[in-house]
Parts: sequence; C-alpha cells; structure tokens
Amino acid sequence: MSDIERLTITLPRDMAALVRRAVDDGDYASGSEVVREALRDWKMKRAMQLKEMESLKADIDKGLADVAEGRVHEFDAAGIIKRGRKLLAAR
Repeated sequence: MSDIERLTITLPRDMAALVRRAVDDGDYASGSEVVREALRDWKMKRAMQLKEMESLKADIDKGLADVAEGRVHEFDAAGIIKRGRKLLAAR
C-alpha cells in the first residue's frame, strides 16, 4: 500500500477554477493530480533557488575574504563602462 496522506486545501476562486478546468479538459484525472504536479514543479524550482542561493553566498564569502586579505582594487567606474562598451561592440 502506498504512503498517501489526505490533505484539505483552500484555494482562491480563480485557482480552483483552473484546477477544475484542467480536469474537465481531460489534462488530468483529478484535482489531486493537478496539485501533485504543481508541487513537483515547485519542489524542483525551490531546489534550484536554494542551489543558486548557496552559490551566491559562496561568492559573497569569497569577496569578503578578498577584502579581508587586501585583494581589492580601486573602483573604476569609467574603466568598467569602457570595458562594457568594448565587449558590446565586439558582439
């Protein structure tokens, strides 16, 4: 026997209508299938967001370590703009 738990959810009227329409159109056999697929998509999106967050935190930590070790350069906005324009022109 599968490990299934019954939940009761409350949705805004427009979302409930989308679920019913998906079932009525034959895209899904039940509202539960619609919700399960939506949760699988959310789970995958959330995992990607967490991975991106970990990467950003690692970049921040690296930057902070560079600052702490004195591995910094004077901010050169004009140089950055010049380099960006050169990269765009090369496209």
